[in-house]
Amino acid sequence: MTGRRALTVQLLLIVLVAVNLRPAIVAVGPVLTEIQDEFHLSGTAAGALTTLPLFFFGSYGLLAPFLRRTPRSESLLIGSMVILIGGLLVRLLDAPVALFAGSLVAGIAISIGNIAMPAIIKRDHPNSITTVTSIYTVAVTLGAATSSGMAVPVEQALDSGWRLPLGLLVIPAALAALVWLPRARRAAHAARGAPVVRPSRALAAHVWRSRLAWQVTAFMGLQSLLAYVTVGWLPTICQDRGMAEAPAGYVMALSSLVQAFAALSVPVLGRRMRDQRPLVVATVAASLVGFAGIAWAPIGSVWAWSVVLGVGQGLGFATALSLLGLRSRDARVAGQLSGMAQGVGYVIAAMGPLAFGALHDATGGWTVPTLGAMGVGLILGFFGWAAGRDRMVTAPPEPGPAGPEPEPEPARTAKRAPTESNAC
Repeated sequence: MTGRRALTVQLLLIVLVAVNLRPAIVAVGPVLTEIQDEFHLSGTAAGALTTLPLFFFGSYGLLAPFLRRTPRSESLLIGSMVILIGGLLVRLLDAPVALFAGSLVAGIAISIGNIAMPAIIKRDHPNSITTVTSIYTVAVTLGAATSSGMAVPVEQALDSGWRLPLGLLVIPAALAALVWLPRARRAAHAARGAPVVRPSRALAAHVWRSRLAWQVTAFMGLQSLLAYVTVGWLPTICQDRGMAEAPAGYVMALSSLVQAFAALSVPVLGRRMRDQRPLVVATVAASLVGFAGIAWAPIGSVWAWSVVLGVGQGLGFATALSLLGLRSRDARVAGQLSGMAQGVGYVIAAMGPLAFGALHDATGGWTVPTLGAMGVGLILGFFGWAAGRDRMVTAPPEPGPAGPEPEPEPARTAKRAPTESNAC
């Protein structure tokens, strides 16, 4: 297989997993009103339906340093898809407990894919982290856009309830698991006789003490919080402002589609910048304007404001994922930073839909929740400005005879990146 063909196959494998890492959550938004009516859920409980899996989106990353051995990345991705299938099927059962339990299992499954993929990108594509990450991000957002945009049309075309469009998500997850299986077998065969790789608790502790790692984590968490507020509540806001159910789903799909194109622009823009701080500024500005327009501008203009919001969230998501590789010295650090940033970050993100729904219940409107989201956007800018500086989280020195310190790897710019390992 030629190098170009091998690269194409690798990218397709990444895309097949990526398109499954959001639909289990975002497809709920367009049919959330139906689910609320069937199970008599309050706004807070409906927000919890989106929040619960987010609490577990980074759960594997927090658990990984305590495992006896580190599973191969290929095996992790297949396991992620199999667990996801189980969660999707459980969620279809006719009981509120099953609805929430299935969402929890889906969140755990997605956490495994979330953590494994940045390390694979750092390992297999060290010289094109931003480009490959952007392709991965585009696939994630296109999966989200397709699932949210098609949920109601599929339901109406087949004259079914909300369970059918959510159940159909099993098909791409099963396909991804099957396609990755040969590569997992080859990796297992190649690893026979190799020493068992065990997680490094010293490395984990080193990363968790890094100020830069916490800045990346805060940026990851806060941009995800705003994204999942949008995923969970944008269709509902549009419906409350007078829009029909199907068009409200299309607004969400449009925003997600724009995110894909915005994410794809990150490597192009990044080549013209010394660091990622301009991307952070653009992310914050577009997010603030987008939230304000959706909440307060005339409802007929909501399509334009959803585009602005999609630009901000696409830039933010691609930048956050790129930072996991750009701020890491090697694949081991990338894995630890990914686990920390997504493990803690998605716990932060999980507060968003729940708090947004609770504020709406308490005030009876969308003004106070929107002001809260805009306040989060300003805090996002603070941490993003720090995380966007051109520097790296290093690995701790290996035990052994003292020797000269290795020179830090350059960042993805012409300038050599300073390292950062100060305790937080």
